[in-house]
Amino acid sequence: MFGLPLVDLLVIALYFAVVISIGVWSSRRIKDQEDYFLAGRAFGKLVQTFAAFGQGTSADNAVGVTTATFTNGASGMWASLLYLFATPVYWLVTPWMRRLRLLTTGDFFQERYGSRPMAAVYAVIGSVSMMAFIAVGFAAMTATIVAMTPLDAQELSPAQQTQYEEAYQDHLRLNELTAETATVLTLDEFIERDRLAKKPAESLAESEHARRHYLAEKRPARAFSHIDPTVLIWIVCLVVAIYAVSGGLEAAFLTDTLQGLFIILLSIILIPFAWLEINNRFGGYSWMDALGTIHSRLPSSFFEVFGSPNAIDFTWYYIMAISIMSTFNVVVQPNVLVATGSAKDEYTARYGFTVGNFIKRGCTVLWGVFGLAAVVLYAGRVHHSDLVWGYATVDLLGPLNLGLVGLMIACLMAALMSSADCFMLTSSSLLTHNLYRLAVPDRTERHYVWAGRVFGALVLVGSVLIATAFDTILQLLKFIWEWNVLVAPAFWVGMKWRRANRFGAWMSIITAGLLFFIVPGALVLAMPQLRTNAYLLKATDPQPLVRTYVASAGDVAGRRAQIEQWERLAPEEQAQVPEPEPLEVGQRFVQEFRQPRKAVFWTMGIRMVRQPDGESVPAGAGQLNLELVALDWLGVDLSRNSYALNETIRILIRMILPFAILFVCTYLTPPDDQAMLDRFFAKMRTKVHRDREEDARQLALSLEDPDRLREQLLFPNSQWEFLRWGREDWGGFLLSVLAALAILLVMWWLVTLGG
Repeated sequence: MFGLPLVDLLVIALYFAVVISIGVWSSRRIKDQEDYFLAGRAFGKLVQTFAAFGQGTSADNAVGVTTATFTNGASGMWASLLYLFATPVYWLVTPWMRRLRLLTTGDFFQERYGSRPMAAVYAVIGSVSMMAFIAVGFAAMTATIVAMTPLDAQELSPAQQTQYEEAYQDHLRLNELTAETATVLTLDEFIERDRLAKKPAESLAESEHARRHYLAEKRPARAFSHIDPTVLIWIVCLVVAIYAVSGGLEAAFLTDTLQGLFIILLSIILIPFAWLEINNRFGGYSWMDALGTIHSRLPSSFFEVFGSPNAIDFTWYYIMAISIMSTFNVVVQPNVLVATGSAKDEYTARYGFTVGNFIKRGCTVLWGVFGLAAVVLYAGRVHHSDLVWGYATVDLLGPLNLGLVGLMIACLMAALMSSADCFMLTSSSLLTHNLYRLAVPDRTERHYVWAGRVFGALVLVGSVLIATAFDTILQLLKFIWEWNVLVAPAFWVGMKWRRANRFGAWMSIITAGLLFFIVPGALVLAMPQLRTNAYLLKATDPQPLVRTYVASAGDVAGRRAQIEQWERLAPEEQAQVPEPEPLEVGQRFVQEFRQPRKAVFWTMGIRMVRQPDGESVPAGAGQLNLELVALDWLGVDLSRNSYALNETIRILIRMILPFAILFVCTYLTPPDDQAMLDRFFAKMRTKVHRDREEDARQLALSLEDPDRLREQLLFPNSQWEFLRWGREDWGGFLLSVLAALAILLVMWWLVTLGG
């Protein structure tokens, strides 16, 4: 049934039964909105740790990092490790979220700026972003599980057979375009083809453009499953709805604790089996032998962690810019208050959130290590890198018939559901508390709890529709992630600067929304010819990258493929290209990498599109970056920069400009109500006590005398509300920095150990 043995199906059924039981049990303990949305603020460090880990780790993370490493080498780990440098900051800022003592992050904007409409706007922005995060998880989970349950060729329907034949013909066509003759690529051919596949669009022949355009629309499949992806998504959606919609955050976080263990198991289980298979296939007895084989079989460039030519855009300055942006944006995500606000006290909140995210960083390294092993085992056997995790699961774990494939499917579902439940409840709390309660006031707590359940179910349905309707969901995720620049300045400045006022916050949100999202989209809709405008099609002109390596067996094989390709050229073509020289293992050699040209102004690059007259022309794809257009128009020739530098400039503009607007507009307008500010900052100086009655008493004292804890301020005679660091602040921050460095060292050690 479903292409799985009975033992695997039993493992999956048992997992579903456990999480549903937790939801039913938790539903009986809910009395009010705080119980439903924040679990009565009663969780300790263990649950908080796995809740932070679970809601930050979805099915797309493990699959995505493995895919990036499979394609780009060790540098692909940066697909997830970009947040590593931001993690120590979590130790400092998560106590703020707990001290807010609020139900949603939307409530912050209402309490700090006295604006219910601002809270409502945040509720919409936050809810849509949460739905997109859930949708990405749905898409990644289904793609991988589909790869685990393939149909045999004789089981295909006529329609599926047609699609398969189209994809097979495309594979033959790709072999012709890259001068390959084998229909199943070897590892050596795969490495060479991967390099050739990165040719810029303008170098493709007309027939290549036409075929690419056709396949972009048809998307013929080469793998079919016993499981319908849409049905699978709806089943998982139903399970999440049963336990999370009914049981609230308590059910979500208790299941996250269980699911966190599953995710860690998911991160480890494939590695020893992959190493064993490498030793069986290529010789060896230990895990050190397996790592040695990986190094000998792959090109040396695959093991560069920083500045790899395979992922040259991950420069140190781009990584730092992304880290700074993620520091500002992640904390403003609405799920962060949910993840920290449910803790018993602020130490528990900061401990759980920081440690949980560090566990994810450690798992990222494991996903990358498996990705390197997968290149050796499956290069040329897996037609799409996104499917390598599922293919490896069936190949390595299936023959044992111990239910491990079912366990892996349960792990992937756990990774998805541990994020989906938190994101769903976060969205439902925003929609209930900051929108519905305004339209339907003065109802009972029971009424609002049921409204939250209805909104939670609607959020899940919306996420499923997004996941099943869009093929480019990852691009959507990127835009949604950047949406937080709209509200990040109002949050951060409002937290620490008393002078920040409502007008400045509104102008920051509105201006950033117009410049970065609304106006660029409206311009392209109103004037579609902008996509083919010659000036806007400007691309970078990167210089060749020259590196020196010691040749491995993979380098020797890659050079042999280059020589064979050169020998197939016509004599006049050979005269224009120097003949590659043979390599020997251990020989030092210089390799030149030609990076593809990339669009300066378009987020999704330049593509060939077919005009009504049948002619294909280059056109910008994605969103138009007006900030880069303005900078280039002012005389800064961005085509001279690397793509990484242009992306860094774009990120810095999107971070700095909204903050600058808030400061300028605040200085030009009157301050907000002083009594409102006194109440807010008196609360933020009052530490959260585990005893609820004592916490209420201390808070009442602060509200009666807003200056009672003013000695905590670093600058007590200014408008700035920076608190002095204590032993807990310094100790935790320094330990977090050391933990980040340790993860980097472990990554470097595992990557270079076999070399």
